[in-house]
Amino acid sequence: MAAATPSQRTPREVLEDHLALAAAGDWRTDLERNVAEDVVVLTGFGLFTGRDQVRVLAELLEAQLPGATFEYTTVLVHGDVAFLEWTAAGPATRVRDGADSFVIRDGKIAVQTIHYTVEVTDGDG
Repeated sequence: MAAATPSQRTPREVLEDHLALAAAGDWRTDLERNVAEDVVVLTGFGLFTGRDQVRVLAELLEAQLPGATFEYTTVLVHGDVAFLEWTAAGPATRVRDGADSFVIRDGKIAVQTIHYTVEVTDGDG
């Protein structure tokens, strides 16, 4: 059986692929495969539109949490809407309150909200 094309994937399949690629640190593939070209992302840092601006957000998260491991504590999908709660821990920073929401249409993330607070841990995890 042939692999599903992006528009044939369910929102859950898109989200699971997004999370797997994020865990692997492969946000470049994630952007191409799972994010709509005209995506809209709302964050505490402001409004970001399009893949190029989302790339900036991915680079920011990577810079804020170098070497971090992520744990997804809540993953919910209903129709084309998804919700994610997450934590992350790196050598000197952590996030305990990560929360994202998604609207997934035609096999791509069309809208996302992102919230998290980076805490400096001085290596205490």
